[in-house]
Amino acid sequence: MALLRSIGTTLEMIKWEHSIFALPFALTGAMLAAHGWPRPLQLLWIVVCMVTARSAAMAFNRLADADLDAVNPRTSNRAIPSGMLTRGFVAAFTIFMSVLFLLAAAQLNRLTMWLSPYALLILLLYSYTKRFTRWSHIFLGLSLGIAPAAAWIAIRGALDPRILVLTAAVLFWVADFDVLYACQDAEHDRSHGLNSIPAAIGIEGAFWVARCMHAIMLGLLLWLVHLFALGAVGLAGIASVAALLLYEHLIVSPKDMRRLNAAFFTMNGVISVVFFVFVAAALLLKR
Repeated sequence: MALLRSIGTTLEMIKWEHSIFALPFALTGAMLAAHGWPRPLQLLWIVVCMVTARSAAMAFNRLADADLDAVNPRTSNRAIPSGMLTRGFVAAFTIFMSVLFLLAAAQLNRLTMWLSPYALLILLLYSYTKRFTRWSHIFLGLSLGIAPAAAWIAIRGALDPRILVLTAAVLFWVADFDVLYACQDAEHDRSHGLNSIPAAIGIEGAFWVARCMHAIMLGLLLWLVHLFALGAVGLAGIASVAALLLYEHLIVSPKDMRRLNAAFFTMNGVISVVFFVFVAAALLLKR
C-alpha cells in the first residue's frame, strides 16, 4: 500500500497531463517532418523523450519551489510541503528521468543527442525565472514550444526554419494559459516578491495580455498552414482551435475564475489534440 501511495503521489507531483499539452504538438512536428506517420521506432523514442523530459521538469519544479509552495495556501498540500515525498526522493526522481531522457534522445540521431542537454537545461531553468522576471510565462512557453522543433530534428536530423513557426505558436499558447493560471496567485506573488504578469499589472490587465497571446498564436497557426500547404483541412483545424479558445475565455473572467482549472487542464488538452488530428488528417489526405 505504501508503494502504491508513493506511485500515486509521484504521478500527481509530475502532473502527467502536462505532457498531454505538448505531446500532440511534438507529434505534429514529427508528422510534418515525415510528411505523414514517422517510423514506429522514431515515434516511440519521441514519446519517451517527451514523457521523461516533462517528468524531470515537473519534479525539479516541485523541488525548487518547495519552500515557496509551503507558504502559499493554494500549494501547501503539494507532495514536498505536505511531507508525502521527501526532497531526496524528488531529487533522485529528477535525476533518473533526466538520464532516461538523455538516453532516449541518443537513440534518435546524433543531433538530438548533442542538443538534448540544452533542451533539458531550458526545462529545468524555468523553475527559477519567476524570481527575476515577470515574463516567466514566456520561458515556460519556450520549454514546451521546443517540442515540435525537437521532434522535427528527431525525424530529419536537421532543423527547418518553418517548424519554428509552430514553436512560436506553442510558446504563445502556453504562455497565455500560464498567465491566466498565475492570476490565482497574484496577491501572494506580489507580497512575496515573486514575478508574474498578474502580479505586475493586475488580473484585468493579465487577461488582456492572454487574449493578445491567443491572437498571436492563431496568426502563427495560419502561417503554418500556409507554409506546409495544409489546405482546407488545416484551416478547419485552426477554426476549431479558435472556437475552443473562445469558449475558454467565456468560462473564465477577471471576476469569476472558479472554472480556471477546467480552462487550464481540460480545454488546453483538448485544443492540442484537436489541432494534431486536423494536421494529421491534412497530411494523410495529401499523400
